[in-house]
Amino acid sequence: MFHVKEIYYTLQGEGSRTGRPSVFCRFSGCNLWTGKEVDRENSVCKFCDTDFIGVDGPSGGKYKDSNSLIKKIDDEWPKSQPNKYVVFTGGEPALQITEDLVYALQKKGFEVAIETNGTLEVPNNIDWVTVSPKANTKITVTSGNELKLVFPQLENTPENFINLDFEEYYLQPKDGDDRKKNTQKTIQYCLENPEWKLSLQTHKYMGIP
Repeated sequence: MFHVKEIYYTLQGEGSRTGRPSVFCRFSGCNLWTGKEVDRENSVCKFCDTDFIGVDGPSGGKYKDSNSLIKKIDDEWPKSQPNKYVVFTGGEPALQITEDLVYALQKKGFEVAIETNGTLEVPNNIDWVTVSPKANTKITVTSGNELKLVFPQLENTPENFINLDFEEYYLQPKDGDDRKKNTQKTIQYCLENPEWKLSLQTHKYMGIP
């Protein structure tokens, strides 16, 4: 059984694949926050801006098996079009995603990506791994395609991660009331430390999901 908050077709808004047409599958649940505002201050991750509670989003639901979930994901992709790409996100998708699900999607022609906080192991057969570390956590996924760090975090500095085994390193300004200030800090850090690149949440500027 897969608990899914929502499934939708859009453009990737962040990181190195910004602008790529993608089916997003957002799993319900997270291991760092309940998703309830009353619990935010006492949670491990305090700045999440995503609703991942329940199964009431577009195409959300309780999918009884991989086949039913794959059919819904495949239905979102434009018919007869190549370059199929699905991004599993959350919440924390590593709580639910399986090697069998990934393999079956690949058999259907999909490239499979995951956006994870890195605290849980992910299937070895995923094509694209993005890790976004959160404060006060120990990541177990120490290699992948890109590491994307929300910046600034007092407890998580870029220096903690630059020596891990990722192909690309991104800093993304923390959203909220201080977004403009955080964006300037992020730009300055990238200019002074060019091994880091700037990632913006472009979907928010474009008004797409």
